[in-house]
Amino acid sequence: MFAKFCCAVIVSLAASSDAHCAEQAASPIPRSVMALEGCWEGSGDVTGKPVALAVNAYLIVQDAMLAIEAVSSAIADPKDQYSAHLVFGGTGKQSESEADQIVGYWADSFGGAFAAPGRGIGGADGFEITYQYPDDAFVNRWRISGDRLTWQIAARDRKGVEKPFASYVLHKAACGS
Repeated sequence: MFAKFCCAVIVSLAASSDAHCAEQAASPIPRSVMALEGCWEGSGDVTGKPVALAVNAYLIVQDAMLAIEAVSSAIADPKDQYSAHLVFGGTGKQSESEADQIVGYWADSFGGAFAAPGRGIGGADGFEITYQYPDDAFVNRWRISGDRLTWQIAARDRKGVEKPFASYVLHKAACGS
């Protein structure tokens, strides 16, 4: 009897959570973020060190968010590698008259202690998102013009002073299988 009761409760909870999920519509991904979808290759520098960079941007979680896998290696030492996994999504209904609100998350090959949530806004030619860390904020500016993508990162101190941290220029590339 108790087993039948537990099964009934579990089925009831599952049905109610499915109904709740069905009622929720996903927040649309801002167009400025969706423009990144696909693969990109290029080069740049990180704190003055020349690097090669490959980016793969693809939809995840039932197309509700865009994930980016970025892999770079130092040009002088290909064994000096770095990887980042970025996730972007919208915060609600997007409108033509207001800036697109963006949420994101940064995780990288330095591990969990260096992961951070981000917030930003989109515009006609790209978007900006800021990740707050204990000492500095890292402002990421993504700009697209045709098949050219620029990604600049600045470290912003508590006084609002920015210093260049990384800068990349990429071009659209064919995605591998």
